[in-house]
Amino acid sequence: MSTLPDPQPGDSPETNDLTPDDVGDLGLPVLEAWADAQPPEPPILTYTPHPFHPPRFPNVLDLFLVGLLMGLGFACAGGVTALALHFHLYGVTTVNQALTDIHYTLGSQVAWYCFTFLGCLLIFPLIWHTGFFRGVEWRVRAAFERWWLLLSAVVACIVLAFIDAVLLPGPKEAPIDQIFKMPGAAWLLFLFGITLAPFFEELGFRGFLLPALCTAWDWSVERIRHLPPRDPDGEGRTRWSLPAMVAGSVLTSIPFAFMHAPQTGYSFGPFVLLVCVSLVLCWVRLSTRSLAASTLVHASYNLLLFAGLLVASDGFRHMDKM
Repeated sequence: MSTLPDPQPGDSPETNDLTPDDVGDLGLPVLEAWADAQPPEPPILTYTPHPFHPPRFPNVLDLFLVGLLMGLGFACAGGVTALALHFHLYGVTTVNQALTDIHYTLGSQVAWYCFTFLGCLLIFPLIWHTGFFRGVEWRVRAAFERWWLLLSAVVACIVLAFIDAVLLPGPKEAPIDQIFKMPGAAWLLFLFGITLAPFFEELGFRGFLLPALCTAWDWSVERIRHLPPRDPDGEGRTRWSLPAMVAGSVLTSIPFAFMHAPQTGYSFGPFVLLVCVSLVLCWVRLSTRSLAASTLVHASYNLLLFAGLLVASDGFRHMDKM
C-alpha cells in the first residue's frame, strides 16, 4: 500500500498525478481538497425566445405601396382616356371637351379606382399571406350582426347634415352643382355615389389609412416607452389602444374632407360636416372591426342625400330649383 504525506494547510494536491489506487488510500480531508480543486462545470447556455408577434397590417409600408399602385393606376386610366379620345367616344375630340363631359370625368375616375384595386388584389395577398378582403377586415357577417349600430350611425349622419345645413350652410352655387347640370350627369353620379364611390373611398380611408395610422401610433408609443407589442385578439386581429384609435380617426377624417372639399368650393360648413361624418364612419369601422359595415353606412348616407335631391328636383329634371 502506497503512502502519501499528509496535506498541509494551504496546500492543494496535484490531482493530475493521482491514480485511482492513490485516491482509494486518501483520507477524507484529502478527498475534499481534491474535489474542491476540480474546475467548475461550465454553465448550461439557455435561450429564451421572445414571443412571436405577427406583423400588423395594413401598416405604413402598405400605405406607401398603395400610393405607388395609385400612381400606376392613374397612368393606366390616362391611357384609357387617351384611347377614348382617339376614337372620339361620345363625340368628344379634344381634351377641353373631355374635361366638361361627365362620361370622361367620371369614367376616368372609375378607371383609376379599378386599376388601383386590381393591383391591390394581386399584390397584397402575396405580402399578407392571406386573402385581400380578410386582410382589410371586410367581414360582411359582422356588419349585419350589428345592424342596429349601422342604423344609428346613418341616423347620426343625417342629423349632422341637418344641423350643419342650418348652422353652417354651404354656398348657393357650388362646383358640384355645375356637374349636376351636365346632360345625364345626375343619374350617373347617383349610381356612382351609392355603389363604387363608398366602396373605394372606404377601402382607401378606412381600409388602409385608418388602421395604418392606428398601428403607427401604437408602434411609436411602444418604442418611446419601451413597451412590448400589443398581442392580437383571440381571432388574430390587431388590437389598438384608445388614444391610437382617436388619433387615427381624426387624422383620417381631415384628408377625407379635403378630398371632397373641391366639390363644395372649400366651404367651411360642408368641410366640418365631412369631418364629422368621417368620424362616425371611423367609429363604425373600429367598433365592428368590419370595413363592410362602414361601407354600408357610407352608401346608405349617400343614398338618402341623393334621394332627397331626387325628390326635390322632380327626378333631377329641375336642378335649377335646388
